[in-house]
Amino acid sequence: MTILHHKVNRGYGSAIKTGIAHTDTEFVVTVDADGQHQLADIDALYEVCIQEDADMVVGNRGTQRSSLYREIGKWLIRKLLLLLLPIPIHDVNSGMKLYRTQLAQRYASLCPNSMAFSDVITLIFIHDGHVVKEHPITVRKRLAGESTITARTAFDTVLEIINIIVLFNPMRIFLPISLVSFLAGVLWGLPIILQGRGVSIGSMLGITTGIICFFLGLISEQLSLIRKSKTD
Repeated sequence: MTILHHKVNRGYGSAIKTGIAHTDTEFVVTVDADGQHQLADIDALYEVCIQEDADMVVGNRGTQRSSLYREIGKWLIRKLLLLLLPIPIHDVNSGMKLYRTQLAQRYASLCPNSMAFSDVITLIFIHDGHVVKEHPITVRKRLAGESTITARTAFDTVLEIINIIVLFNPMRIFLPISLVSFLAGVLWGLPIILQGRGVSIGSMLGITTGIICFFLGLISEQLSLIRKSKTD
């Protein structure tokens, strides 16, 4: 057994990155350290991976009892994911996953050092066309420690998700904003123009914002291609 340490606390995602970087087997498995996951489930995840030639298998924790506060946060994150990217996986932020090591090492540098690591690396696998499957696992009550997930964690996760969508498909963010701003400006200013009162400042602001967002999207597309080429 090899135990790796960081001199300072770098975060949940950083710990997983270090473990993945030092893995030399074909597959790597991540589990949370609070005792909720059972190692016996690894065999089931591995069987799914082999049988379905998957690149990642996510351990689905099923229906868990948690606070209303956390349930609302998870619901909002999932709705955001469905809005921005087709997600075939329900339990995206499950800490128990089995990956193909080569792919995990390739994408780890794109993932954050925070608790959002689990969500983001799953999105990256899905968006880049890899086979991601899900399999039920059993979860026990937390054996030690307390959850560190807070409102700040949820906020950071949403920001990281948006960052990844912007990285892989910027127009999915910029194009809707551009269209909404442009159409709002046109619809706002058209009645004023028809009345012969000139061009509305609000209308010009909306149209200009739409055009700027569109070209920002095009620039982001080029930057996305450059950054993604470093992982290929």
